[in-house]
Amino acid sequence: MTRIFYLFTFAALLSLTACGEEDPASDGKEADNGAEETEQEAENKDETITFGQTSWTSTEAPTQIAKQILEEAGYDVEIELLDQPVIWEGLQSEDIDFFMDAWLPYTEEQLWKEYESDLQKVATSYEEVPLGWVVPDYVEEESIEDIKENPEKFEGNIYTIGAGAGIVSISEEVMADYNLEEAGFELVPSSETAMISELQTKINDEEPVIITGWRPHSMFVKHDLKFLEEPKDNFQYDNVYVLSYNGIEEKHPEAYNILSDWSIEVSELEEMMYEYEENDVAFEESAADWIEEHRDQVDAMLQE
Repeated sequence: MTRIFYLFTFAALLSLTACGEEDPASDGKEADNGAEETEQEAENKDETITFGQTSWTSTEAPTQIAKQILEEAGYDVEIELLDQPVIWEGLQSEDIDFFMDAWLPYTEEQLWKEYESDLQKVATSYEEVPLGWVVPDYVEEESIEDIKENPEKFEGNIYTIGAGAGIVSISEEVMADYNLEEAGFELVPSSETAMISELQTKINDEEPVIITGWRPHSMFVKHDLKFLEEPKDNFQYDNVYVLSYNGIEEKHPEAYNILSDWSIEVSELEEMMYEYEENDVAFEESAADWIEEHRDQVDAMLQE
């Protein structure tokens, strides 16, 4: 009996020894690949990518998607909430690495002229999006020439966002081109949130109101709105670009390659904005959902 026990024990030890041996042609190679992947991830983790982000919801949604994609690639990612002109300054000084919401060639023409020698367009997010002065559909007036005849109807106010934004600069030109100040109108800068709140209040009471608007924006999901015609063509269709500084492709080559392949549909952004505002769905959550729904696109970006 004792002899049988020792035979079984010896056989078990031989089996365990065999299982513990490595095949140098296979397992060793896999170990090397694992070390290589860990080294690449570690290299990315040593790099911090900083996004400049305005308070506009049109900027928040794509920035959050890009952040999560780069984090998946192993980067440490920070977001700086800044006014738009400060972001462009930060890009020039390389304190900011990417900005996801540059409207060119028209809306931000002045900023581009000032900084274009130091900056580059990394990718086109989406193309030919409208912006201008927006009114509810129930407003009879169809153009800026029409509203000039009756400023009292609108209490003389055109509500816009923070000073320094491209749409505000163009609106100032529109005010001058149509002599609207002399007609009794005033451009009223505020935050995007305050402007949309004013729009909501007026629509609730079915009162006329004029705001500066653009797509993508959740207001076009939530309300029936129209752009006022602007015969002098101050407002023109833009493309929206991802911006960075010259040399980003050497400083952060993988991040540059990933975001070079970025794009999104306007309707997808508007839906994310709507869910954020109406159902308290955080952009972090909707960005994760977008990535899951567009896994093939994201994987292609990560393989660049």
